[in-house]
Amino acid sequence: MATYPLLLLLLALFAAVAVAAAASSAEDTPTAYEMLERYDFPRGILPEGVEGYELGPDGGFEVYFPRECEFLLAKQWLVRYDARIAGAVTAGRLAALEGVHVKVLFLWLPVAEVDRAGDRLSFYVGPVSTSFPLSSFASSPHCRGYHAVAAAVS
Repeated sequence: MATYPLLLLLLALFAAVAVAAAASSAEDTPTAYEMLERYDFPRGILPEGVEGYELGPDGGFEVYFPRECEFLLAKQWLVRYDARIAGAVTAGRLAALEGVHVKVLFLWLPVAEVDRAGDRLSFYVGPVSTSFPLSSFASSPHCRGYHAVAAAVS
């Protein structure tokens, strides 16, 4: 009979250790914004609302949003992130981008690459590039219409 309370105590101890380990590993996982900073990019290059991300050992990544996101960059460029964006990341370079577009006149053109050089970020759209100071990405932009959609769903 003495083994029954001992068994319960061991099970409770095991459960407590498992819960603590799970909580610790969840807290140790960096956010998508923190991962960007590890690759020398400002967190403001991603809009608010990231739901999750995957990062492979080769630098391949996918980032997920609840839906498409549009916002103004530097008060002049309309940028759109699809609900899923992907590419490859290395220090100071985002390449083979998928799901990131900029509106030029009446056309949505894909952004293929983003490079960091000193205190500037350069965005490559086909053979053309434009650069912005890092200060343009100090905080994550808000997606246009997210609040209206959330209110309609509620």
